[in-house]
Amino acid sequence: MKTLTLALLLLGSLSATDRWDPLRFLIGDWAGAGTGQPGEGTGSFSFRLDLDRKILVRKNRASYPATPQRPAFSHEDLMVVYPEPAGDKLRAIYFDNEGHVIHYAVASSADSVEFLSDPAPAGPRFRLSYRRTGPGKLALKFEIAPPGKPEAFSSYIEATASKRAE
Repeated sequence: MKTLTLALLLLGSLSATDRWDPLRFLIGDWAGAGTGQPGEGTGSFSFRLDLDRKILVRKNRASYPATPQRPAFSHEDLMVVYPEPAGDKLRAIYFDNEGHVIHYAVASSADSVEFLSDPAPAGPRFRLSYRRTGPGKLALKFEIAPPGKPEAFSSYIEATASKRAE
């Protein structure tokens, strides 16, 4: 009986870790710089498996220097990626220090991950994408589609990031 229990535990553990394989290249600590509507900024983010590898947590902080039009400011956010209760699809929920809450569907390929927000009839739609550009290198883009035009995305922020040594 012990052997069967151990085998079932191992199988459950394997299926839980396999779901993260397409996102595994994101796991770690990253430093980046980018441009966009908020201006030129620098930042850092991390992706970490948590809760016995049941969720993937991203923490992000971006800093923007003062300009003649506005004072310096920082943006912080937290995103939790989780498997849907029924099925193999991944979802994410995002929170930031500006009060936004965004629900995302997650799609991935070997070298990219896309977080696409659910369409909202009266609100904007968001797309956050990460693309591996080399060993320990990423390109990321955050896009916004206006209300009523859920596919008319325009770039809000574009950045590059490098993985920090572990």
